[in-house]
Amino acid sequence: MRDYRQYAPDQAALLPPSFAEVIPADDPVFFIRDVVGQLDLSAFHHVYRAERGRPPYHPELMVGLYLYGGARRIYSSRRLAEACARDVSFIYLAGRATPDHHTICEFRQRFTKELKDLFVQVLLLCQEAGLVRLGHISLDGTKMRANASKHKAMSYGRMVRKEPELAAEVERLLGEGRRQDEEDDAVHGPHDDGWSMPPELRETKRRLEKIRAGKQRLEESFRRRAAEKGKDPEQAVVPDRAQTNFTDPESRIMSTTDGFQQCYNAQAAVDAAHQVIVACEVSNAPPDVQRLVPMLQQIHDNTAHFPNELSADAGYASEANFTALAEADILALVAMRRYHRDEPPDADPAAKRATGRQLQRNIMRDRLSSAEGKMIYKLRKQTVEPVFGQIKGARGFRQFLRRGQTAVESEWSVLCTVHNVLKLFKAKHPKPAGAPRQPPRASCQPWPQPALL
Repeated sequence: MRDYRQYAPDQAALLPPSFAEVIPADDPVFFIRDVVGQLDLSAFHHVYRAERGRPPYHPELMVGLYLYGGARRIYSSRRLAEACARDVSFIYLAGRATPDHHTICEFRQRFTKELKDLFVQVLLLCQEAGLVRLGHISLDGTKMRANASKHKAMSYGRMVRKEPELAAEVERLLGEGRRQDEEDDAVHGPHDDGWSMPPELRETKRRLEKIRAGKQRLEESFRRRAAEKGKDPEQAVVPDRAQTNFTDPESRIMSTTDGFQQCYNAQAAVDAAHQVIVACEVSNAPPDVQRLVPMLQQIHDNTAHFPNELSADAGYASEANFTALAEADILALVAMRRYHRDEPPDADPAAKRATGRQLQRNIMRDRLSSAEGKMIYKLRKQTVEPVFGQIKGARGFRQFLRRGQTAVESEWSVLCTVHNVLKLFKAKHPKPAGAPRQPPRASCQPWPQPALL
């Protein structure tokens, strides 16, 4: 019989092994631990300044748990708690602490804003490492599934029809309950303690309360919109087709590759040099066109500079966006929905009154149709779109776990922070010279600065 390698799972070690010795050297857990140690966590410590109760887990432990969990495709609080008890890398990172899933979930809810603010700190570390050049920035959005079902939504017109039906059903069930009470009292006496609300009545009342709350949300929303437009809020009319979701009212029905789903619109602005995300946000408005100016301002707030170039798809094309990019002195390449050129004005005086809109569109089309413009616009497909592929495909995040726009903004910010940490890790720990490497990306090469219009 052939000899085998020794197999003795019950063999005790003479000396207790160090967890760091059994973890592969290229595991990012060591780097993430170092990065978290460089972050300013004073906002977390400030919340914990009270001395009452049991000592909490250290913020470095919890923040590192979220970042390393994202790198390992683990996002659920229950799965993170399980990893702290079973996975050697998580045991090392947590220092053998075993926070339960309630603690992990509560930390995420309690420090929503503080976790979101970590994005800028990690971005500054990337900037100091030379990974952010702001030469070319690509902007795009992706529809991310909300933690809600589209089947839990209802239109305003249907709510108006359904409310009196459910109210009548509740009244009928209450009358039936009173009748049965009287019969039971006649048989068992008035002091019988066997009364409880029927399940069908509880469910009907719950549905009625949700419908009334949904109607109120839609009515307040349209009154607020009317006030913002300078109209009388009391005269606002809610269209019958306006919808609200009972599970996550702040999410919206959006068109995706899988059809219409309950989603949020996640935005990311990515530096073409090393695919570092320099700005991120979440909106519940399906169109991208309204997000360019806020994202542009966030790029400047995060890095103190505007980029030299910016590319975006046709969803961002508008005269207001073109004007904002021109005022920031940014060479913009934004795709147009219609690629035919407007007819040039002739000798007719009326035709010479070309609008600024036509002029802006013609300038943008000239840029996109030039050889240099086409070359620069190609950077978008290899800059921002792969980032979404890495988050959704490589790291397996396709649906938000939390509900409400503030919560999902924090969740998206943590995902983008994880992405930047891994980019920083790869830059500081390149593969050995003998290891096979993929050909360099075109986005990592210096791009020309053509004299475009």
